[in-house]
Amino acid sequence: MPNGAAPLEDLVIRDAEPEDFGRITEIYGHHVLHGLASFEERAPEIAELTTRWQHVRERGLPYLVAEIDGRVEGFAYAGAYRPRPAYRFTVEDTIYIAPDVVGKGAGRALLSELIKRCTALGYRQMVAVIGDSANVASIGLHARLGFRVAGTLQSAGFKLGRWVDSVIMQRGLGDGDGNFPERDPGREK
Repeated sequence: MPNGAAPLEDLVIRDAEPEDFGRITEIYGHHVLHGLASFEERAPEIAELTTRWQHVRERGLPYLVAEIDGRVEGFAYAGAYRPRPAYRFTVEDTIYIAPDVVGKGAGRALLSELIKRCTALGYRQMVAVIGDSANVASIGLHARLGFRVAGTLQSAGFKLGRWVDSVIMQRGLGDGDGNFPERDPGREK
């Protein structure tokens, strides 16, 4: 674990439920208002985040929470990378952790499970679009789980009084592009 942190013994990764969205809204709102990982500038309300969750679930994609001692401390989900049909084998991950839990293993557990589930669903690539090239925690987490930097969009956003880069990272899932897919998850919905 980073910084000598002890592993979280009471960590549970599970599917998000409607009652989790108060806490999810709180975690995400913190990152929107105080960080550069999200390029949103106004923290969405619980109803908006619940609607987003429903869209993810309608596509059959995973939306997970990390629960520690019975409290949601992070969330992660996979969404369509782009809407055009040729992108149907590629998903984009999103992950946010409560600030006081960063570096303790919840992010790694969430992203690992997200990779596992998306692979089982037949997806072949996972992309991370990371706000801020100085976001070493997220870049490092993704790199430890097999993502490589595919590029950096310089000054792609302007937030909190400064220009912010977007780092694009990518990881193959399953056989990646090593062969043609047997399943077509984008057309099975």
